[in-house]
Order: sequence, then structure tokens, then C-alpha cells
Amino acid sequence: MTLVSTTDPQGRITHCNAAFVQVSGFSYEELLGQPHNMVRHPDMPPEAFKDLWGTIGRGRPWSGVVKNRCKNGDHYWVLANVTPVMENGKPVGYMSVRLKPTREQIQDAEALHARLRAERDSGRQTIRLHAGGVRKVGWSDWPFRAYRLTLSQRFAIALATLYAIVTLPGWLGIVGRPLGWLEAGLLAGGLGWFGTWFHLSVARRLDECTDMAGQIAGCNLSGRMDYDPRHPLGKLVRNIWLASLNMQAIVDDVRAEVRCITDAAGEIAQGSRDLAQRTEEQSANVEETASAMEQVSVSVRETADGAREVQQTSDSATGLATRGDEAVQDLVNTMQTIEQSSRRVGEVIQVIEGIAFQTNILALNAAVESARAGEHGKGFAVVASEVRALAHRSAAAAKEIGTLIGESIDQVGGGGRRVRDAEQVIREVVGSVHHISELMRGISHAAGEQSHGVGEINEALSGIDTATQQNAALAEQTSAACDTLEARAGTLVRAVQIFKMR
Repeated sequence: MTLVSTTDPQGRITHCNAAFVQVSGFSYEELLGQPHNMVRHPDMPPEAFKDLWGTIGRGRPWSGVVKNRCKNGDHYWVLANVTPVMENGKPVGYMSVRLKPTREQIQDAEALHARLRAERDSGRQTIRLHAGGVRKVGWSDWPFRAYRLTLSQRFAIALATLYAIVTLPGWLGIVGRPLGWLEAGLLAGGLGWFGTWFHLSVARRLDECTDMAGQIAGCNLSGRMDYDPRHPLGKLVRNIWLASLNMQAIVDDVRAEVRCITDAAGEIAQGSRDLAQRTEEQSANVEETASAMEQVSVSVRETADGAREVQQTSDSATGLATRGDEAVQDLVNTMQTIEQSSRRVGEVIQVIEGIAFQTNILALNAAVESARAGEHGKGFAVVASEVRALAHRSAAAAKEIGTLIGESIDQVGGGGRRVRDAEQVIREVVGSVHHISELMRGISHAAGEQSHGVGEINEALSGIDTATQQNAALAEQTSAACDTLEARAGTLVRAVQIFKMR
């Protein structure tokens, strides 16, 4: 795992990769724009960072084992390689690439840090840090200064040593004769020309290669080198320049692709956000519809219950109407019986009138016979007179009864007709009640079906609401993934921005 970050000249973080974010425990928002020392561990000696900034501030790379801290207070060790990004001879930023150090490197770093702290506390300094390395303090460091000589300086010292080896033995009389001034001058001139050629043709070209490699290491791909393929170092110069050129072409392509990815990620992220918003609005609308359908369902259930109650009442009314029809039918039958009995009474009265008429005739005959009998028939005449009077009264009573019976028969007939009319009305009422009962039964059945349908609609709306919520969650996940993609694209943009192009 490689941890990468870049900073501006003031040490503020301008870019960091996902591995750096993961290991440090901070988020991108917490890292970008913040001083890089926010990940500095307090166990690190200040001499290390003083040496770091002193080295990279002069445009030179720095490497060393560093202990960093995590957000949760934990720590991790890295082999940091910090390279200045140069522009017009001045650093405009710094790129840091961190690798995982070995256990031996960590132990050596801990021992070095402990020694630096101990010498700082004691006030006696024997070592110091320089360009990521350790140097001694005082005269003991002088022999190691030879390592800091340039190639031309080293070659000049070698030529001077060769000149001394050739001339000094003769001049000192150790061996042979001393060289003359002409010989010594020619030898010095030849060595000087050789040193000048070496400096101009070899050392300077190597310095140019080193400078070009440093620019590439500092992510500056705008440099250009002229090369001569016939020169001994021509192939080296050409390969370094081609490495810069090829990397520049790759970075150009990456930047172009990253711009396209960034634009696409932005459009997808915006679309996902719009989709998530519309899905949330749809979910709210579905919830409102479900709530309204629930109210409708309650109303339909209440209507169905009311229809059932009305149906029950209608069934009761139908039963009452049926019983009323039966009672009226009984009344009609009774009235018919009364009417028949009245007619029978009329017939009996006619018989009585016949009997009264016959009795009156017999009484008249008896009176005639009593008159013929004379004195002997007077008593019988009185009886006959009483019988005739009784016959007259019976006939009068029979007529009166006949009149009353006639009136009764007329009234009974009218009552029968009215009862029959009432019977017809009751039958029509019973038919209407039966019809209403059938209608209410149909309404009750339809209300039940409607209630069932509303229940199914509620279930469907519940399923739609669940699907909508799932779609909303999926849209949010997609939006979050697009935001992550957009952030990663931004990370790629920041990663390739460090490269300087023509």
C-alpha cells in the first residue's frame, strides 16, 4: 500500500489518495486544506522536520522513516519520500510518497529518535540530520565531506593527484630526473584539457540528466533535452527525455479521460440526486394516496356495515309486510265469511217473513171460521186476532231486521271491497319491500365487493410504497455511489494536477 499526498509551499494538503485517507482515519474533508502536521506524531523529534523543510526548501528531495498519528490516536510508520515540485527554480509544492518500512528500519528510526532526544536533553550534540541522513558534528565529519564533491571536482582531484604522482618524485629527487618546465606545462595542459573535456562532455551532461530526472521526480514534465546519438551519453539522455515525453503523453491522456469521467460522474450524480428527490416526492404522494385510500376504505366499510344493517331492517320489514299480508288475507277471509253469514241471515229472515205471512193467512182463516161459529168461536177469534197481530209484528220485525241485515250486508260488502283494496295495497307494499330488500342485498354485496377491492388497492399501494421506498433507497445508494465516483474523479484530477506540462 502506497500513501500519497501533495501540499502547497505552506504545507497545506492539496491532495491525498484513498490509502492515505484509510490509514489516517481522517476524511477527505478533514484533510484537504489543512496543515500536513495534523498527522505528525508527537514522538517525532523536531530535528527531523527541521531537516525535512531545510532540504526540500532548497529544491532537494528528502527520504526518511517517519512516525505518523491516526485520528483515533493510534500511529503508523512510513518510509516517506518527499520531492519538491519546482517551477522557475523555486518549489511550488511538494509530493510525498510513503512506503511501508521494514522492521529493522523502524527499530533504527526509534533508536535514532531516542538518541536525538537524549542529546537534546543533555545539551551535548554529536550527530545531526542532513538531507534525511545522519552526520557527525565537528572535525569527525570532515572525512565524509568528500562524498559531497561533484563529479568534476572529484575528477579534477584525481587529475591533480596523477600530476603530482608524475612530477613530484623527479622534483624531489626520489626517482628519475625532474621534468622540465615545458614537459610539466605540457602535462598540466594535457590533464587540464582532459579535465575540461570531461567536465563539458561528461559531467555536465550527467548533471543535465540528473536535473532532468529531478524534474521528472518532481512531476515537472515540461523539460526538454538536446541529445547527440553519437555521444557516449547520447542514449542515456535520449532515454531520459523519452521517459519524460512518454509520461507527458500518458498524463495528457489521463487528464482528458479524467475530465470526461468527472463530467459524466457529475451528470450521473446530478441525475441520481434528481431521481432520489423525485422518488422521495413519489413516496410521499403514495403515502398520501394510501392514507386517502385508507379513509375511503373506512368509509366503504362503514357504508357496507350500514348497508348490512339496512338489509337486516329491510328483511325485518319484509317479514312484517308478509305477516301483514297474511293478516289482511285472514281478514278478507273473515269478511267473506261474515258476508256469507249475512246473506244466510237474509235467507232466514225471508223464511221468517214467509212464516209470518202464512201465520197471518192462518189467522185470517181462523177469524173467518170463528165468525161462522158465532158465540162458540169468540175465544178462538180473540186468539186468532192476537196471532194475526203477532204475525204482523213478526213481519214488521223481520222487515226491520231485513233492512238492518241489508245495510250490514252492504257495509260488509263495502268493508270487503276495502279489505280487498287494502289487500292489493299490502301485496304491492310486500312486493316493493321485497324489491327494496333485493336492491339492498345487491347494494350490500356491491359494498362488500367494493370494500374488498379497496383492500386490494390498499395492498397494492402498500406494495407500491414499499417498492418506492426501496427505489428511493436504491436512488440514494446510487447517488452516494455517484458522489463517491465524483470524489474519486476529483482525487484523480488532483493527482494529475501535480504534473507540470508544456
